[in-house]
Amino acid sequence: MSEKPSVLFVCVHNAGRSQMAAAWLTHLAGGRVEVRSAGSNPGDTVNPAAVEAMAEVGIDISAATPKILTVDAVKESDVCITMGCGDTCPVFPGKRYLDWQLEDPSGQSVAAVRRIRDDIKFLVDGLIKEILPEGSK
Repeated sequence: MSEKPSVLFVCVHNAGRSQMAAAWLTHLAGGRVEVRSAGSNPGDTVNPAAVEAMAEVGIDISAATPKILTVDAVKESDVCITMGCGDTCPVFPGKRYLDWQLEDPSGQSVAAVRRIRDDIKFLVDGLIKEILPEGSK
């Protein structure tokens, strides 16, 4: 892993789970991690329920846009995390791959998305403890 670790969150539409995960990691790591998110079949916009749920915890993802998953994004990342949607990333030696089994927020109420948001925060907290050395603030 490089001096500043990099993480890629992957979801099919890059409109819900991966956007919330990227926003949590950006927020909680305070610039100590390079964060990317992408999707194999990106949607047109970020899920409005995800935008609302994240706004409730003071994180604005309203300007985020879904992006296409590229081989370069995987190559440039130390950790690639798929979001329980069956997506596959190109596999390169030396990369760490994780699959977080999370419910799809698409078409769900804000109340349902809140639970997914909180599950993602729990997983991101654990990831930060793994990839950032103690006291590297």
